[in-house]
Parts: sequence; C-alpha cells; structure tokens
Amino acid sequence: MRILKSSCLTGAVAVVLTAALTPAPASATPPSTPCGSDPAAHLNTVPSPESFLGFPLGQGQQRVVTNGEIRDYLSAVDKASDRVLSGTMATSVLGQPLPYAVVTSDKQARRGTLEEIADEIRGLRDPREMRADRARRIAADRPAIVWIAANVHGGETSGADAALKTLYELAAGLSCQVRQRNDNLVTVIVPTQNPDGRDALRRQNEYGFDMNRDWFARTQPETDGKIELLRRFPPQVFVDAHEMSGQKYFFPPNADPIHHEIADAPVDWINRIGEANKAGFGYNGACTDTVTTECWFNYNTYDLFYMGYGDTVPATGFGAAGMTYEKGSASAVQDRVQQQFNTQWATLGWAAANKREVLNSYYKIWTDALAEGRAGTLEPNEVVQPENTVRFPVPDLKIKSYFLMPNRQLGDVRRLVERLRGMDVEVYELKKPITVRNAHLFGGRAGKNVVVPAGAYWIPMAQPQKHWIQATLGEDPYAPFPYFYDVSSWSNPLLMGIDTIYTGDEVRPRADLVVRIAGGRTETAPRTGSYTYPLDSASAAQLTFRLLGQGAVVVRDGNLVRVPPAAVTPATDRLARSLGVTLSASFKPARGRALGLPDVGLFRGTGISTTSGSYGEARYVLGAQWGLNLKPVTTADINDNTPAFTGRTVLLVPDGGNATGGLTAVGQANLRDWIAQGHTYIGLRNEGTQVARAAGLTSTTEMPKPADYLVIGSHLRVDVDATSPVAAGRPAEDFEFNNSDPILTPSTTGTNVVTYPVGDTFWSNGYTVHADTLKGTSVVVDEPTGAGRAVLFAFNPLFRAYNDSGLQLVANALLYPAGTPSALRPPAIDPARAAAAARPTTPNLGGEWRPARIQVATGDLARTQILVSRYTTTATATVVGDSAYLTIPNPEGLPFDEHPFLRNLITDLKAAQIPLRSIVG
Repeated sequence: MRILKSSCLTGAVAVVLTAALTPAPASATPPSTPCGSDPAAHLNTVPSPESFLGFPLGQGQQRVVTNGEIRDYLSAVDKASDRVLSGTMATSVLGQPLPYAVVTSDKQARRGTLEEIADEIRGLRDPREMRADRARRIAADRPAIVWIAANVHGGETSGADAALKTLYELAAGLSCQVRQRNDNLVTVIVPTQNPDGRDALRRQNEYGFDMNRDWFARTQPETDGKIELLRRFPPQVFVDAHEMSGQKYFFPPNADPIHHEIADAPVDWINRIGEANKAGFGYNGACTDTVTTECWFNYNTYDLFYMGYGDTVPATGFGAAGMTYEKGSASAVQDRVQQQFNTQWATLGWAAANKREVLNSYYKIWTDALAEGRAGTLEPNEVVQPENTVRFPVPDLKIKSYFLMPNRQLGDVRRLVERLRGMDVEVYELKKPITVRNAHLFGGRAGKNVVVPAGAYWIPMAQPQKHWIQATLGEDPYAPFPYFYDVSSWSNPLLMGIDTIYTGDEVRPRADLVVRIAGGRTETAPRTGSYTYPLDSASAAQLTFRLLGQGAVVVRDGNLVRVPPAAVTPATDRLARSLGVTLSASFKPARGRALGLPDVGLFRGTGISTTSGSYGEARYVLGAQWGLNLKPVTTADINDNTPAFTGRTVLLVPDGGNATGGLTAVGQANLRDWIAQGHTYIGLRNEGTQVARAAGLTSTTEMPKPADYLVIGSHLRVDVDATSPVAAGRPAEDFEFNNSDPILTPSTTGTNVVTYPVGDTFWSNGYTVHADTLKGTSVVVDEPTGAGRAVLFAFNPLFRAYNDSGLQLVANALLYPAGTPSALRPPAIDPARAAAAARPTTPNLGGEWRPARIQVATGDLARTQILVSRYTTTATATVVGDSAYLTIPNPEGLPFDEHPFLRNLITDLKAAQIPLRSIVG
C-alpha cells in the first residue's frame, strides 16, 4: 500500500492527515491467525532479501546493497505485504528519493487507522488538550512508534542493509516475536538518509554537509524532509545506525555530557534498551582487555549533547529514546549487517514489551515540561558515567519567556520563528509594547524595565516544547563535564546575531499566535515608485542576489535596497515572504548606487577539500541558496593568469590545509594585480587568510595560542566598525562563532572591521579556557590593494550554513563597490605586509576542524605519553600548573567519529585508570 508524500506540517498544531478516518479498535487486537515459535517461518508471498537481491542480508552477505536495490526492495515488500505502507520523505540534492516504510499489524496498517494512531500519539505531546484519562487509554490501546534510521553518513552502509532485513522480518515473519512487535509498535524504517553520499561512499551529502550535524538548522533537503516525517510519526524510540573505525560495536548508555534539557524518561529508556541489546547482541559479547573484536561497548565516545545529532534531536525535541548505534567498519559485511540487525531487533523487542509504560511516561514528559515552563525551571545537569561528576552545574535562574527583538535583521528573526514553529513551538507576535522589569540581554548583561516593542516575537516557556526551546535558544548549553565531541554552543539567536532577551518574570503581553511567516508585499507600489527593504540580514542578502540573478535593476539607497515594481513578480513576492523580508511600497523611484551580480570564482586549488567543509558550504550558500554561478578556479589558473581566474570579479578561498595554496611568486603577483584592478579576494579561516598573507595582501599575523587555550565552538562578543561596507547592516556590538580559529593580530594597513573587545565588554559562552587571549585581535579585516581589496575572516562564516550574521558579512564583501582607478596603489608590496609574509607560517594543527586535546594531571603525564606513543609520534605536551596538555595534530580536520585512533586512545587511558580532566576532539 502506498502513502503519498504529505504536505509539510506548519505551525504548532499538527496537520490533519489524509483520508477519512476509520474507527479505532478498542485495543491493539492481534489477528486471528495463530503465531508460532519458529523465527524462520515467513509468508511466502513477501519476497525475501535472498530471493529478490540474490543474496541474504546479514549472515552470508558478501556485498553492500545499492541505492536502487534499496528502493526496489522496499517497494516490492510494500506491494506484497498488508502490514506495510511506504512513501518518500525527501529528495536528495542530486534528485534521489529517500524512501521510508511504516510497518505494523495488518489491522493497524489500514490507512485511516494508522493515521488515527499517529494523530493520537501526537496528541500525547500536548497535555493542555488531552486529559490524563484519555492518555492512559491511548497507552493501553495504541502502539508506540519506533524509528529505525540509517546511513546518514553515506559511507556507513551496514545500518541500511540491516534495516531492510528488519523490514522483511516485520513484513513477513510468522513468529510470536514478530506478532508482539507489530501489535505493539508502529515501526518507521528509513534505510538511507543520504543516498548521494552512499553512492559516493562519502560521509557527507553532495554539498559536503555532515547531516548528523544539521538537525536543528535543517539546511539540507534530506534533513528537512526527515523532520517533517518525524512530526507526522513522532517516535518514542529512535535508532540512528552508523559505522565507526575498528571491529567493535557501540550502543548506549552514552558518554557524558548529556544535555540537561533531555528529560529523565528517555535517558532511562536508553539505558534499559542497552541491557536488551547486550542480551541480544550475540557474537563475542562485551569487549574486554582480551576480547577486542565483534564485541560491544558503551559509556564511551558518543555523547548526547549537541542539538544537531540524530539522537539528541529525537530525545529533546520529540521526547524519544534517541540512540546512536555504531558498528566498526573493519568487520566483514555480513558481520556488520548482522550485528546492526541484532540490535535493531532487540530494541524493537524491548519497546514492544514496554510500550504501555513508555506511552504513559511519554505523556508525562510533556506534562512535566509544561509545569517546568510555567515555573521557569531549567533541568539540572547530571552525568551518567560512573566515574564522572558534574563539574559545571546549570546556574540557578528562572526563564519563563524569550523575546526576539524586531528592531533589525527582521528577515532572519522571522526565519528563526519559522524554525521554531517547524518543531511545534508556539510563537506569538506582540501587538503592543510591554515593559519587562527584570530582563537578561544575550551577551551576559542584565536590564531593568526593558521595553519590548510591538512586532517583537514572544516565546513563552509554558508550553510542551519547553525542553526544545531552552536547548536551542538558551544563551549557554551549560556543559556539565569538559568532554567535547562537537561544538559547545549553538544558541540560535547568537548564531543569527539576533537581539534577544529572556526573563523569569511573569509577563502577559498582548500578542497573537503566529500561524504563517510574515513578509512579501504589504501594498502595491506605484508604477514610477519602488519596493524597498533593508539590507540588514542574511535573508535580505539572499533576496538581493536572487533579484540580481533575474536581471533586475537593484540599487542601494543608504541601507535600503530599492527595486522597480516590475521586478517584483508573484514568484519574487513568494520568495520574499519565505525569507521573512517585507517589501515596502515607496513613491520614490529605484535610484541609488547600482548593485552588480558578482562573478564568483571558488578556489579549488592546493590544500582545499572539495567534498567537505567550507568549499561545500560555499557551493550550498552562495550557489544553491543565493543562486550565484560559482566557477572553479585552480592553483594553475592563478599561476598562469588564465581567463578562468582573470574573468572573475570575486575569488573566494575556502578554509584548507596549505599556507600558499600552491601559488608561485608569479601567481602571487598575478593575484595582487587582479585585486588592484578593482576585484575582491575573500579568504576564510586558515588557508584563506594564509594565502593572502603569503601573497603580501595583509599585515595581519597569526598569534601563537597558549598551551592550555581552548575555544570549543563558542560564541564571543565582537566590536564592529560600522563605517566599513563589509559591516553594513550589522550592529556596533555583535556575536561571532569561534571554533579554535586562528588568532589574527590587528591590521596596520587596512580596516579591522570586526574585533574582539579589549575591555569589560569581552564575553564568551560555551566552554573556553583563556579566551581572553583573543582580546583586541581581529576577526574580519578589509585590506585594500589598488581599486580592490582582500576581505579576510579569521573564522568560517559559512560554517554549517547556520551562522547568519557571518553570512551577511560575506554578502557585504561580495557586493563591495570597487574603487576608482585613481585609488590604484603602486605594485610594490607594503613593508608591513612584506614583513607579515616573511614570518614563519603557524602550523595548522587542526585542519578545517581542530586538533585533539587531552588534559591530565601533571603526575599522570608520563603514563599518558606512553599510551599516546602507541598511536602517534606527533603529539606534543605542555605543563601548565598542575595540568598537562597533550595536543594531537589533526591536519586533515577529521571530526572525532572519523578520527583513526582517538576513541581507542581514550579507552586505553580510562583502562589505565588515568583521570581525564578534559577531552576535546
């Protein structure tokens, strides 16, 4: 049976699903046909993997299933089994469908019944609308929802193959084990979340995005469609099947930290499912000092903290037991798939046996969240690993409301509102101003009697999604323990640069529930007039580039963009509305400084990875979102001065691992001359700034970092020079993201557009050590050369495409007006720039990510070095006080879960009973 792809759910209320609903059964009554004890008994009408694919899945499997085979087999099982319905949850960047199957008993799989089940499970998430007695009846009579999702990292294939085996067992099995699972569960199976990556045997999707970091931002189509299906079938248990290095297998309990806003019930379920997985794993059982292959381990490596994972988002946003399962990729195909299946099957068995308890507790999650939100209470920090203690508690503060201020960057504010509504958060727009007596302003400041104007957006915490609100809007995630697998801050208002306040006061503003995004035309402009909007947001930048790409006349009048009425077609109006940009009608014609469409070359020369990182992020943001036709420029193009380089008006050099980009002295001279003609060089982070320095384009130098310096994906306050066109539309004080980025001395030959404050206004969140080293250093520099310039970013403003304030700076650099010929400088390199170019290059220890860092007591240094030496000879050690810091270079920029030995090293250190004071991967 086929489920057509539903339209997206919008707002805080789930959409009513298709078709007339059939009456619900009084209970999940099993079919009349008896079940048996033989696990090998199956319906002969449903094709087995072996009969359809030509080989078994799991034991006896000799190769990996292809994308086409996944789609074809899922479709064949759907057509043959009345227990299965299927559909497409999304389409990949390259146009491949992402199919899913929903499996349950034949009675529950009837279209109307299944939709009614999903509607009632969604209803459990709002105790304001569902009484406790009805919730208890649903827990008794209805099945729970379990998701089996796999292959979010394209090269990690075994989870997908195992999911097909699980699909077959549920769709065709005749045993009582199958009956119990189907009667008590609705199982949603998504074999591959990343078909493009699977075809390429690459972790990332086509744009080079790690989609297991994309969950809250939903930038990629594969992620966005998945979240919509999750809203339709909200899980109580969610399995995200991965692979790792080695031959072991991980399933939770997790490593610390666990985000404090994940409710107690999902953590309890996760740990109990771990016990079921131990019992069902088989093979060599638990890993020990002597058992090191085809065995399981837990309480190690994989945390539950960052709100972009396939376990934290189901856990925090949907109240599910969100779990990452990891199988070592060095094992044979048959063992990888079989072990993934064994844990999937054991998980389903536990969920089926405990579904009534789970559903009762599921309702209580949202009841408790509502009560906490009304009281303004945050959940406390806790740890799960027996050897750990809470090092950093959640502070004693109450938060009852957040307000997103509308005074600037309104397009980005509205897109954040839509992001929240896309996770069923209720957001209200103020109709009248309100005075907040006790306010906290993002950036660590307090305010008294702060006036929140009409048009601001109010997010009350007294709603079921309180946990998700705090986890994504909170000014700080309050890590309980210094172990960092990813970043330590992802506060959405700080990422977007939005003015935000929160308060523990009881407030009752006059406000209306937001039911659709605002934006687009509000009235019709006269034929001789124009439409205007402020160019003060990433949303407005995207609209501007799209208008330029359509050939529209676009002019800048101060901070306003003006376009003639003829340029605002119905399609343009829809785009503006989707971006939250209001087009205001004006009697003034579209006159001002004309903006031109930049002709952007994207450097793909020496040191640049074209399959991940900022190169792919540029392809997505500048190419897919902004519609710019990016053209590749190679090292040879610059060295030889070919038209592929000289024909561009902008050159963007992403982050990478080579300090010169392979440019010869001739190539560097070509680059300087090209800029002097009125063109723009944009350099990002390590390679982008180093290539510019080597070419004599900047007087900035890179400062060494203190031995115990740590800035782990944190936000810091910055000062902005509003006189620079690069800063147009940004406030005098802003926030930017830093992930162990290079530290740049201020330029003496250009404008230090963005800098870290030197005084008491310096502020950071997340986890940092000696962040004050950054005081007074440069974040963005504008270095003129002739009629052109080099705009250098110490950080990656394209990071994961969710740093909107950084994106606006990039847009400003792209739109930077060229100088006049009279401004041309002599070709000689400025002495300060020549001196900077002559300095030794600072080693790039972390690639596009960061180096690994392990902190131990000074007395444990010798033992630690012995263990580290088993894996690498490149580690360095420094002693500061009573701590020793071991830095392990990571020039390829590998994240923790791709690192070849870091997980095993940490396991060895723990086995040697060496206390780890902090771990950064």
